[in-house]
Amino acid sequence: MELLDGFNRKVNYLRLSVTDRCNLRCRYCMPAEGVAKLDHDDILSYEELHCVARAAVSLGIEKIRITGGEPLVRKGLIPFLSELSKLPGLKELVLTTNGILLPELAPDLKAAGVKRVNISLDTLQPERFRPITRCGDLAQVLAGIAAAEEAGLAVKLNMVVMRGINDDEVVDFAAMTLAKAQSVRFIEYMPNIQDAGWQEQVVRGEEILARIGEKYAYQALSRGALCGPSRDYRLDGAAGTFGIITPVSSHFCDSCNRIRVTATGKARSCLFSGEAVDLRPVLHSGDMPAVQRALLDIVKGKASGHHLDEESERGPAFSMSTIGG
Repeated sequence: MELLDGFNRKVNYLRLSVTDRCNLRCRYCMPAEGVAKLDHDDILSYEELHCVARAAVSLGIEKIRITGGEPLVRKGLIPFLSELSKLPGLKELVLTTNGILLPELAPDLKAAGVKRVNISLDTLQPERFRPITRCGDLAQVLAGIAAAEEAGLAVKLNMVVMRGINDDEVVDFAAMTLAKAQSVRFIEYMPNIQDAGWQEQVVRGEEILARIGEKYAYQALSRGALCGPSRDYRLDGAAGTFGIITPVSSHFCDSCNRIRVTATGKARSCLFSGEAVDLRPVLHSGDMPAVQRALLDIVKGKASGHHLDEESERGPAFSMSTIGG
């Protein structure tokens, strides 16, 4: 079954957030003080999250990405993932994490059916890690990457490129793909928490590619059916790949294949949409057809694109951790 939106785009990818909690405070993701603590009843139970996933897969979703906040901080996650991986029709179960808890959980994730982890890593320099994340230790993340690889999980590294903060490391990150079969993705900085003067921090995707091209030859790669918004490349002779995600300078809305559901049950068709549908009433009723209809409405109402660009004074204000990144 193909799930098509009103612009004939195939939607096959669900980003499902299981928590808004995080053990870091990355400067582009949430305020330094964190986010307002939600009551237990405000967060979807695992049973409700599983219902969302079942409904989505029954409609044609083939890939589910588990996000947060930091998903690994939620207790009971591994059994939930094991159940998700058994859903008939689900082709790919992946997870985004900051890597802090991977040393202890990577083998369990692999056993639960997770195929790949995307690990946030914005610097290779220990003295920069704390200012960017406001806490934590780079060595913990590097240990998490090693643990994921040892467990047999495919690894993608996500670097948010910020001018004057870490953009001088772009070539170093690309070079990491030469010897190891991992993927590095460079993401343009996005203004999600009303950051004044955010435009000054954006390093456009074309500039990132040009900087890499000054040092290395590379080739463009074709996109897979379940790929996200990354434009992917391989350095000549490299074991791994790198990609560039350009939500600001070059929208990828015409090929967007995603919807997302937050940990509080809000379904959105776009990260930058101000509109969301609350799934909790139909989830509480246990009416699966109603959940399916609600998700179909989200897909059919998906806009042709968002209007975020470098001329905007401000982007829509939100904490990335509350929406699922």
